[in-house]
Amino acid sequence: MLFPASSTSCSASGRPVPVLVLHGGAGTLTRGAITPEQQARYRGALNDILLAGQALLARGAEALDVVTETVRLLEECPLFNAGRGAVYTADARHELDACVMRGSDLAAGAVAGVTRLRNPVLAARAVLASASPVLLIGEGAERFAIERGCETVAPEWFDTPERLAQLHSVQAARGAAAALDHDAQNLLAAQAPAPLDERAKMGTVGAVALDAQGHLAAATSTGGVTNKLPGRVGDSPLVGAGNYANDRTVAVSCTGMGEAFIRGMAAYDVSALIEYAGLSLADACRRVVHDKLPPLGGRGGLIAVDAQGRIALPFNTEGMYRGWARPGQPPVVAIYADEDDRSPA
Repeated sequence: MLFPASSTSCSASGRPVPVLVLHGGAGTLTRGAITPEQQARYRGALNDILLAGQALLARGAEALDVVTETVRLLEECPLFNAGRGAVYTADARHELDACVMRGSDLAAGAVAGVTRLRNPVLAARAVLASASPVLLIGEGAERFAIERGCETVAPEWFDTPERLAQLHSVQAARGAAAALDHDAQNLLAAQAPAPLDERAKMGTVGAVALDAQGHLAAATSTGGVTNKLPGRVGDSPLVGAGNYANDRTVAVSCTGMGEAFIRGMAAYDVSALIEYAGLSLADACRRVVHDKLPPLGGRGGLIAVDAQGRIALPFNTEGMYRGWARPGQPPVVAIYADEDDRSPA
């Protein structure tokens, strides 16, 4: 969904009003396969996390702090494929990825393939703060984060019964083939309803924000895809592919078929279309999500906020967990494509 400039994006002084936008993954979500109570859990979780981020913005918090905390809260919620509740690799383990980026100076930090860090987004933030590497992987990333005070957990802390059932169903039906979260739930739908019983759901979480000082930031975190090859890395921790922020243009967090978003450099392409081609936020996002990505097999979507406080939440699937909030206004939460994002949650 795309939003042009409006009276809600600028204050009486003419400065952009701070705004937080989040997503919990894009995909085809079938109303018939999920109960009203289960839908309410997702909407409630998104709304509560938006309220927490909204409060930070209202207190004048920096955009980087807001998106980091928003994604940390999403990682703590087992409904989403990031942190606790992450999907399993082919060898029944969890490998987690995350990235954060600050628009004021293009500083970025990312981790990939971590297995013991409770909140990968905090590890990515620690990498950014070091001002040296941009991306660390595996055990090296974990040692770096632990030295800087990031909390560790046993790998089993990330486990949930629903994700394990996904893995077993995919392995039984497809062997070595991987499946996006929750493509695997198609294989379970005929068995019994489940809290994660959705169709073709791409599992990533992310947040973008504009703060009161006019700075942008983006954060993205994921558990990857069910039954993925150990060591596989998607777009989420890659600057310019799944995550990007630049005060001159836009902050972007992507969700979808990671390999296509990498090949298309989706997040940076939105920025480049604004900066070099002079496109509006709406046109740049539309060009990437609806024109560029589909020929590459790029099902999914993204969230974006530009330097003027305009927001966009486009996707080329039938739904995307999404929401946004500005200080002093009711948060907006939506799941399905036919919902009006501009209605209060």
